Amino acid sequence: MVNSENSASTQGGFEKAGAQAQMRKGVLELCILSILSQGDAYPTEIIDKLKDTKLVVVEGTLYPLLTRLKNTGLLGYRWEESTSGPPRKYYKLTEIGEQYLKELQVSWTELVEAVNKTIELGKKI
Repeated sequence: MVNSENSASTQGGFEKAGAQAQMRKGVLELCILSILSQGDAYPTEIIDKLKDTKLVVVEGTLYPLLTRLKNTGLLGYRWEESTSGPPRKYYKLTEIGEQYLKELQVSWTELVEAVNKTIELGKKI
């Protein structure tokens, strides 16, 4: 029996948009740590840099992630006075965060290679 709810965009209970969102969430931590490896940044700067790469993230997603990364010791922060409003919280990588980022980068490279090989196998069918 064919389930009439299944279509090209919804197969097996997965929607294309949902799958894309899950993939993006999975790499967001790596992207944020990579941005902060270039220097301290406050959340608006992080969001802008992500937007520049077409990875659009809202504050409601970013702030909890920054807090979690800080609480696990991967990030630190400092307050800096602003000429145009309240003080800004600038996040930075800790030494542990730098090591973790290196490990994530290796894992990412291995994952991308494996996925690309798998995709190429699928194209041969």
